[in-house]
Amino acid sequence: MTNTRLTSRLGSRRRNEPGRRWIRVLMAVLATIGAIDTGAITLKRWGLIGSLTCPGGAEGCDKVLNSVWGSVLGQPLSLFGFLAYTAVLVLALLPLVWKGEQRAILSALSWWGLFLASGGMAVFSLLLMGLLVFKIQAFCFFCVLSAVLSVALFVLSLIGGDWPDRGQLIFRAVILALVVGLVGLGWAASVDRPAALSTRGTPPVVMSASTPATVALAEHLKATGAVMYSAYWCPHCHEQKEMFGKEAYKDLTIVECAADGVNSQKALCDQKNIQGFPSWEINGTLDSGVKPLARLAELSGFKPADPS
Repeated sequence: MTNTRLTSRLGSRRRNEPGRRWIRVLMAVLATIGAIDTGAITLKRWGLIGSLTCPGGAEGCDKVLNSVWGSVLGQPLSLFGFLAYTAVLVLALLPLVWKGEQRAILSALSWWGLFLASGGMAVFSLLLMGLLVFKIQAFCFFCVLSAVLSVALFVLSLIGGDWPDRGQLIFRAVILALVVGLVGLGWAASVDRPAALSTRGTPPVVMSASTPATVALAEHLKATGAVMYSAYWCPHCHEQKEMFGKEAYKDLTIVECAADGVNSQKALCDQKNIQGFPSWEINGTLDSGVKPLARLAELSGFKPADPS
């Protein structure tokens, strides 16, 4: 009896699968768009490609993607989005190209995989939208696009799957939302600590102590006209300042580029075509990214004093 029921169910799924083929194809298309979206952001954050054109304004995208919520485990958050979209793409297409008797079983399992993957992505994307609106307070087209794609994929997984027990499906959806939501909220709160050290428009307080060497380097950079272009909300800018320490960084010439930052010089940053933060202008040359102090000394021609 059990084998007959299983055979009947698999036969029914095999007959229904061609009718849902278009859903798999559509999910594959959306997942490909998402992979391109997140992949381009990841390559930009790794410095492998140039600046991206962000509809709605590049400043908002920079503010979101370079915020404390823009990285996980030292890697761009977009990298994990790329991996998630790639997983959805594989799950959507694999049953369409698979040959053999196991195709029906693979198809059924893949719908559960699509449901769990896209559901988790949708919940996490909505959490990120909340951070974007209430904490970061900026608009990022790439982030909104990813959220829309994630929700669309989840809806399509609900439409396309053969769900014999809707009650069980709803129960699992609630559990999935609670787990992803709680983990996401915990992560968001844990990385918010640097931002909590600053008020609106003001960068976090530098806590590390300076050394005679970092003070001397900062004084040399200022004397030779070196400029650091920064944004108060940029964690990488704070990281660069921490390398100098709380005494030395005050000797640097730092230009605030955020429009809502204290003492903003956004017009100058636009004139200089600043694409990322921090950016250093040394001897008339612009170079973006956090720089080791030894590299800054090399670029500026700084020669440490001979201790002898």
